[in-house]
Amino acid sequence: MSAHQYDEGHTVAGWTGFGIATVGTSVAGLGVCLVSGALIVGGLAVVGVSVLVTWALHLSGWGKPPGRRPREEWGMRVRDSSAREGHEECVGCRIAGRRRGRPSITAVGAGVEAGAGAGARVGAGAEARVAAESGG
Repeated sequence: MSAHQYDEGHTVAGWTGFGIATVGTSVAGLGVCLVSGALIVGGLAVVGVSVLVTWALHLSGWGKPPGRRPREEWGMRVRDSSAREGHEECVGCRIAGRRRGRPSITAVGAGVEAGAGAGARVGAGAEARVAAESGG
């Protein structure tokens, strides 16, 4: 049995990024103690690499979406099969251009005038979605 009853987000992406960031902050801290600009910059560069590695692992399915997951997906070795489509409310997925639930242009653009612009198409899709959810 697990020591905790909640999904705390312990993932390969999270722990790998944490490990790399720990090394980077240690090098930067050593640079502060030794008054070495090269070590400070090098440590901060390693921290930047940790962000990129964590992001890449998240996008390849070794991270987790925001929020709670089903209990059977709590293990660290369980890949996230929904990562390819992107996660709702996930900044990393948005930056990568992955958006789940994104309305398609053809479905949304059906009732919109030609040349109205992408903003009008998205707005029309949001209004249609709200109307469908409210039953009206």
